[in-house]
Amino acid sequence: MNVPTTPVRFGFVLILLASNLPARAQADPQMNGFLQQESKMSNREDELHKDGTDALNESKWEAAVGKFSQVAELHGKRADSALYWKAYALNKGGHRQDALATIADLRKQYPRSTWLKDAGALEVELRQASGQPVNPQEQDDEETKLLALNSLMNSDSKRALPILQKFLSSNNSSRLKAQALFVLAQSDSQEARQTLVQVARGQSNPELQRKAIEFLATQESPENVAALGEIYRTSNSHDVRRAVLDAYVACDCRKELLAAAQEEHDQELRRDAIHRLGAAGGQEELRQLYKSAASVDDKEAIIQGFIAEDDVQGLSEVVKTATEARVKSAAIRALGAVGGQQSKALLLQMYGNEKDPEIKRSLIEGLFIQDDAHDLIQLARKESDPEMRRHLIQQLSVMDDREAKDYMLEILNK
Repeated sequence: MNVPTTPVRFGFVLILLASNLPARAQADPQMNGFLQQESKMSNREDELHKDGTDALNESKWEAAVGKFSQVAELHGKRADSALYWKAYALNKGGHRQDALATIADLRKQYPRSTWLKDAGALEVELRQASGQPVNPQEQDDEETKLLALNSLMNSDSKRALPILQKFLSSNNSSRLKAQALFVLAQSDSQEARQTLVQVARGQSNPELQRKAIEFLATQESPENVAALGEIYRTSNSHDVRRAVLDAYVACDCRKELLAAAQEEHDQELRRDAIHRLGAAGGQEELRQLYKSAASVDDKEAIIQGFIAEDDVQGLSEVVKTATEARVKSAAIRALGAVGGQQSKALLLQMYGNEKDPEIKRSLIEGLFIQDDAHDLIQLARKESDPEMRRHLIQQLSVMDDREAKDYMLEILNK
């Protein structure tokens, strides 16, 4: 008798599958229930956090504290941010000690939270308002250390100064060291100024040195200006000396800029000083400097300074007295750049009396720079020199001006 093996095997498989069905049927509802519960908790957390944020925006500090407390108690993904905002709301509501205690809870429960940096800054603010300076050395975050140093500098500069000096000589980033210099620059103490000057003189960190030079200019102090002058005279670095020239602009030290422009032997640095005189508002100094300028390059640099000052009178003097065609042309174009009725009238007057073709072209360019299509058309109508008239028409042809376009049509219709 033959035994039908296939049906028996198939039935055996069915039995095995059937024996597993109750376990699966039991596991799936458990997993689904867990996921549903987790989703509900997450939704609840998001809802409470939003309510807390709305309360903050409406300055309802007590309500915000309550909502963020509930979020923190859920110990979910928003718990650390909730503790921070709870501390923030407590501070706003006038409960500083409770806010500090909440920050301590945040540090203890979530030592790797991204909110610790903000919490550290808030703690410094809280302690400073309470007259309890934070010890910078007890802070883990460098930026919080700087906030603490700033607070300490305002309340106990003698204690803060050696910590700042150590901070500047450490392996901290250049950006944070620059912030430390800023803290020093805010102090009125002689020791802080000396430290700032020392960094400005040093050459071990050029970037930090230039930053210290910049901060020296923020304090109106004869000692600081004298220190800047010493650095300028003794430094071999063009970048450092330019930083001093920039500092002179910031501190409105026009006398020092004039001296640099007069005494500097390096042609490039001398022109830099001249340009900065214009930026510093040194109108009288530029006029004085022009009288003693020997080179055409220096005179052109002074003309650029006159443009920065909108000094029509200074440029007019150059136009009337210049013996070099290049200098005169540069001053004429500068008058066009400065603009105004006074400079326009001078350009038109000169054009009527000028014989030199190159100077006349410069006068045309000056009027072109002023977008003075009307007067250029009048000059073109009167001009007897065919080549000069073509030059006038060429300038008018590229001007986006209705009167200039009408004049082009008039020429075409002749």
